[in-house]
Amino acid sequence: MSSILILGAKSDIAKAIAIEYATHGHDLYLAARNVEALADFATDLQIKTQKKVVLKEFDILDLDKQQNFYASLEEKPEGVISAVGYLGDQLKAQKSQGECGLILATNYTAVVNLLNIIANDFERRGSGFITGISSVAGDRGRKSNYLYGSAKAALTAYLSGLRNRLFDSGVQVLTVKPGFVRTKMTEGMDLPGKLTAQPEEVAKDVYAAQQKGKDILYTKWVWRYVMAIITSIPEWMFKKMSI
Repeated sequence: MSSILILGAKSDIAKAIAIEYATHGHDLYLAARNVEALADFATDLQIKTQKKVVLKEFDILDLDKQQNFYASLEEKPEGVISAVGYLGDQLKAQKSQGECGLILATNYTAVVNLLNIIANDFERRGSGFITGISSVAGDRGRKSNYLYGSAKAALTAYLSGLRNRLFDSGVQVLTVKPGFVRTKMTEGMDLPGKLTAQPEEVAKDVYAAQQKGKDILYTKWVWRYVMAIITSIPEWMFKKMSI
């Protein structure tokens, strides 16, 4: 089988996805900043699955190096999965241009720039898949995280447009919308058990949805209905609520 490129590979969800794809016979490129932190993980995964795992040092925020990064891949991947994300600090970002810009760039601008490069290559060859991990936070702006949510909303819209553009080329685009997931990013948060997934659960859902050619995945599945309710609340009522 061909290789899979995973961006933002140090996150808990990304590592779970890496395990899922390697277990199903795929070689991997794992790209992230300070990627050497993944050395033990990569070695263990290679031993367990007998698949090749290549680590690629990559800062997605360095836009000038994105083209060279993709060109440096010896074997162009069958698919790319973007697990890049930064929750950030909403209250800090409301006052800090730096924090606000970091949230927007990490979750949207930088990801889009790189996916454009990859999409052009996939379109030329007429195959491949792109999976972008967005968030249910992008379905409606909430006062507690609307900067992060707005970036994810933009990513969701981008992936929708990209999916329509690439459809005739035979390239699949999957939008993943996780709800609560127990990861380092949500450590310390009081999360509702029945609505909270483990990274391994998300990974299995992502793999299954991509293999089936789905367009949009809510994980856990119940979030599709939770967000349908939340988005149906009238704005005059919603602005008075603390959700």
